[in-house]
Amino acid sequence: MAEIHSIKSGKATDTAERQLRIDLAAAFRLAARFDWHEAVANHFSLATSADGKNFLMNPRWKHFSRIKASDLLHLNVDDRSTMSRPDAPDLTAWSLHGRLHAALPQARCIIHLHPPYATAIASLADPTIKPIDQNTARFFNRVAVDLHYGGMANTDEEGDRLARLMGNRSIMMMGNHGILVCASTVAEAFDLSYYLERACRNLVLAYQTGQKLHVMTDAVAEKTAQEWEADRDQFHSHFAEMKAILDAEGQNYAG
Repeated sequence: MAEIHSIKSGKATDTAERQLRIDLAAAFRLAARFDWHEAVANHFSLATSADGKNFLMNPRWKHFSRIKASDLLHLNVDDRSTMSRPDAPDLTAWSLHGRLHAALPQARCIIHLHPPYATAIASLADPTIKPIDQNTARFFNRVAVDLHYGGMANTDEEGDRLARLMGNRSIMMMGNHGILVCASTVAEAFDLSYYLERACRNLVLAYQTGQKLHVMTDAVAEKTAQEWEADRDQFHSHFAEMKAILDAEGQNYAG
């Protein structure tokens, strides 16, 4: 994914930002398709500068299934007038994504969702994603866990706390809340979200049997997680194929 800061000409910059907008808009449409969204809440963002302080984000309270590339807000974390503008984003979105982008420049794409199975696991006293199959093993020792939910994430202080907790990890299970996904591209963030929800679905179904879980050894789980990480081309192919499906259906997300 091209970063806008690295391109010299205005025309090239416009082209790069347009592609970022298209990719992020596609991710919104796909999240709605897979029933990961929560009414007109939840939010995705995508950095457009090297320091992460400039970023794209969905407008306040627009349904994911209707978001287009041209709808996305272009924000700056240092612009303190953002929340007083007529087109101000959702307060929790600004408090969360703004502080995460300010603190974690490597987190280019940030996804916050309440998908049903992942949220169910995040609501347990022990929200660990136990490695019981290939999907769950992908997340072995790679997930931050927040067990200190204190209400809506609508302050800078809460955003800063979550940024510190996330650190250099890509996934956070937000206890009593949902999930956070941070990645270097929209494609990887989408793929992580997809497999996280699949992994949690498998874990929920296994719990429902009432049988004892057959948990992998740490060595096997770590080996499997590393094998996932070595196959990054698949993540991008997955997202490209999903965009091709949207295109074939005549979806207008790129508008």
